[in-house]
Amino acid sequence: MPRNADLNLLLPLQALLAERSVTRAAERLGLSQPATSAALAKLRRHFGDDLLIRVGNSYQLTPLAVQLYERVTTAVAATDRVFASEPDFDPATSDRQFTVLMSDYALSILGPAVSALLDTLAPKVRLYVQPTTRENVDAAHETLRTTDLLVLPHGFVTDLPHQDLYSDEWMCLVSADNPNVGDSLSLDQLAAMPWVLTYHRGTAFTTAAHELRRLGVELDVRMVAESYALLPAMIIGTRRVALVQRQLGLQLSTTGQVRAVPCPFEAAPLIEAMWWHPMHDSDAGHQWLRQRFAEAAHLVQH
Repeated sequence: MPRNADLNLLLPLQALLAERSVTRAAERLGLSQPATSAALAKLRRHFGDDLLIRVGNSYQLTPLAVQLYERVTTAVAATDRVFASEPDFDPATSDRQFTVLMSDYALSILGPAVSALLDTLAPKVRLYVQPTTRENVDAAHETLRTTDLLVLPHGFVTDLPHQDLYSDEWMCLVSADNPNVGDSLSLDQLAAMPWVLTYHRGTAFTTAAHELRRLGVELDVRMVAESYALLPAMIIGTRRVALVQRQLGLQLSTTGQVRAVPCPFEAAPLIEAMWWHPMHDSDAGHQWLRQRFAEAAHLVQH
């Protein structure tokens, strides 16, 4: 099988694997169907694999194509970043696209201020916000090669440049009509209550819940959500409890359906930070974006 790479086939490969159709891939690329079919034939010869196989009236990816899809997507994103590079960055005229990974909690705190700053200072800049997952956090060093920022508390990522943004405290979230909870909770109550946890698997966890376990409190976990915004839906009308950041807890409590109660233990503050790959250190546009996130964090803390 030939190993001499034809980089002109990179975009057709991505389009074919994404669309699983020569016709749709051709439309996406702005090419004719014969040209796209010819590209598919070259790719099949290069990899020694069909890549797309017909099943009924549609096409499916071969096992090799499934492996290639993530790799080619990363490669194309990296290529786009190379050609988007510029010696100077003018926010007033730039239409550069930035991608940021952050939880819905971080977005609820920083999002309005970041959005307002970009709208005022860089009206043509495009910001893509994607959710944090265990997978992209565990592979942060690789993820940040094609993503500009990862907004995440300390304790999950190491050996990457970062800047602290703001701190937050922890509170307990309960249903507003929970008859067993007054203005405070005890550790014994937390041990007896059913729990809703966020990001409760492997290397993904809520730091305050981790501290509870170190205090000897075993949590009776009934539900798990990989979204802080979903917590009220799992708590309203029940006797469940969840740990939530203070700023978000106060936001959620405004509905009157849930309420935030102080934690009955000293939970270490959450320090939210932004993380990036060192290859972005000297990038003028990236530096500007980091400054705006830092400015937004300052605004929400004061």
